[in-house]
Amino acid sequence: MQAVQTLTPALHYPPELLLQAQGIRVAFFDVDGVLTDGGLYFSESGEALKRFNTLDGQGLKLLQQAGITPVVITGRDSPALRLRLKALGIVHARFGTEDKHPAAEDFLHTLGLSWAQAAAMGDDWPDLPVMQRVAFACAPANGHAQAKAVAHHITAERGGEGAARAFCDLLLVAGGHYARLLAQVGTHAHAGPSA
Repeated sequence: MQAVQTLTPALHYPPELLLQAQGIRVAFFDVDGVLTDGGLYFSESGEALKRFNTLDGQGLKLLQQAGITPVVITGRDSPALRLRLKALGIVHARFGTEDKHPAAEDFLHTLGLSWAQAAAMGDDWPDLPVMQRVAFACAPANGHAQAKAVAHHITAERGGEGAARAFCDLLLVAGGHYARLLAQVGTHAHAGPSA
């Protein structure tokens, strides 16, 4: 039987960025433009269809394994989105709200956490009130200029194309969870079915 080689983390970040992203216990996510490419597809019956990226899904599952709670706050609602979040085991979500700051406050209160323990990823103006208050804010490469201006970090990846996974990976490295979770892959433990 061949010995399995230990996996070495392939991600490296500037120390000052990792310091900014330490101590995070909850991560807020927008949907359109972050977990999707921002495009809206409508069926003949008017149902909104969305395209999700499995890299992002795996990142959200890894956050949960690391004890970082993913929370979705979105201005839209759709059966496709609810189904996707249920499949990923995400229980904290607020749908159909453009006023995201009070929703985030409610979740922080429910979880017994503070803004200093929170991170957020958003791409447009409705996300700014949350991004301005969290300890660590991130925007995807294709985010609006104003979201990028308040972000501590801008991913190389675009929304719906791995940007949320890049954000998750950064939080996992900063929190000291990444190497441990990666080591579990080498011992055949994993995050469950493919995301």
